Amino acid sequence: MELKRPLPTPRTPEAKPYWDGLKEGKLMIPKCNDCGHVHFYPRIVCPSCHSRNIGWTQASGKGKLYSFEIAHRSLNPAFKIEAPYILAMIELEEGPRMMSNLINIDPDPAVVKCDMPVEIVFEKQNDDVTIALFQPAS
Repeated sequence: MELKRPLPTPRTPEAKPYWDGLKEGKLMIPKCNDCGHVHFYPRIVCPSCHSRNIGWTQASGKGKLYSFEIAHRSLNPAFKIEAPYILAMIELEEGPRMMSNLINIDPDPAVVKCDMPVEIVFEKQNDDVTIALFQPAS
């Protein structure tokens, strides 16, 4: 099977629960056990209170499209998704924002709108890596 995207290399221990969750069909995001702040990307300290007491919570996988860009060509030859495609900043219901791709919608600014509801799609890349994509909520 030819991959259409370069594989991420999940190497940091602080991100392991995120990648393990995706393989199980769950969106796991970091949550500070001291102040309760939910954040993304995984890191060893809370960006709100600087505590190192970080836990994990399962996100709903729902949110809204915060911002987007329609790419008409790829700058990376390993990225074989047919252009145009949508680069998306998703604001999760739980608060943090994450970058992804918006799929299953025409890459047309007349159709794609900020604040539209979206939901997660888990796309298995191989036995070790699953990635989080988003589509319009049904």
